[in-house]
Amino acid sequence: MDFDVSSDWHVAAPYGFLRTLRHEHPVFHSEHLGAYVLSRYSDVRGAYADPRRFSSKGSLTISRSLTEETRARLGEHGSFLSSFVANVDPPDHTRLRRSVSRAFTPRAVANLERQFRELNERLLDRVEPQGKAEFVAELGHEPSVKLTARFIGVPEEDEAFVQARVKDWFQLFLSPQPPERQLELADSFLTYLAYVDRLVAARRDDPRDDFVTLMTGSELSHREVVELISTILLGGNDTVPNQLGNSVLRLLREGVWPVPGDRLAGAVEECMRIDGASLGSFRYATEDIELHGVTIPRGSLVLLSTDSAAHDETVFPEPERFVIDRPNADAHLVFGYGIHFCVGAALGRLQLRTALEVLGDRLPGLRLVEQPVVYRTSLVGRALAALPVEWA
Repeated sequence: MDFDVSSDWHVAAPYGFLRTLRHEHPVFHSEHLGAYVLSRYSDVRGAYADPRRFSSKGSLTISRSLTEETRARLGEHGSFLSSFVANVDPPDHTRLRRSVSRAFTPRAVANLERQFRELNERLLDRVEPQGKAEFVAELGHEPSVKLTARFIGVPEEDEAFVQARVKDWFQLFLSPQPPERQLELADSFLTYLAYVDRLVAARRDDPRDDFVTLMTGSELSHREVVELISTILLGGNDTVPNQLGNSVLRLLREGVWPVPGDRLAGAVEECMRIDGASLGSFRYATEDIELHGVTIPRGSLVLLSTDSAAHDETVFPEPERFVIDRPNADAHLVFGYGIHFCVGAALGRLQLRTALEVLGDRLPGLRLVEQPVVYRTSLVGRALAALPVEWA
């Protein structure tokens, strides 16, 4: 019994395995992951809340599967994300988060909602007459990609370039790849970093009303800004659209499409709980940690399984059942917890609610095209490879 990130069940249907871990091995050493796994809700949340013992420093730079040749190709960038806000501990974390939070004021988020609604409406003006679409490629990504580009300050003509490079970023660091493919992805990743580096440098010389300019005027170093921009682009180009696809699939399967407006917020939380786009986060043990009779040695890698926590029956009764008005659905840990609670959580929730509202209004007859559902292979993400849909 172990994780197998190359198997279909790891992303599509891991819940029986995770249930066994919670009941029988709440602190499980995975040979496959090279990490200890915390699977119970209380332990996962407790680890998030204890950055002194469960350190974030270096936790996102999980690239042990890379070959020596790939590491050599990456050079200093093999430690990419070393100064990203979710990858450090206080006091660096405090300084970085303070700078980032300046961009997420209520007024700024409200303005982004208006823009995002317009982007969804414009896309549907174009696609609706077709009567069918592949949701992931044709409906799920474009509005989020464009909103993120506008927010960051990426020129419209560069959106496709960034989206392609972000997919390569994801594959290189968070999905097992054969050696030759690793080198291709490494070259793409270096091209991406060089692009972001040039964008940041350009804003220092020519300030504009965008996030890059705001960050270049902050207390952050050039490298910190480059890594921050690179990773926020990952969220907008990948994570949020992935969650939208997961949510649409769930809602259609459950027969609750379109979602009534007064139930939309609850539906979004329950979709994130039951089909989270993020499966967990890694941490490092800073000391020997005793938990449930198991010693996690100092320096060990630890996976905080938010996917398992979200299906913990002691917190969420009948966790495999979709309950659109589940009273505590928002207690899921998809956005993390404690000091590392995702700074973009409000924006992510806003995008999901807005997209589902517009899609429901414009495509009330949306339905699945029957064929096997396939997920992308991933270490810590849940994303559909494709989702064919049609409507009357």
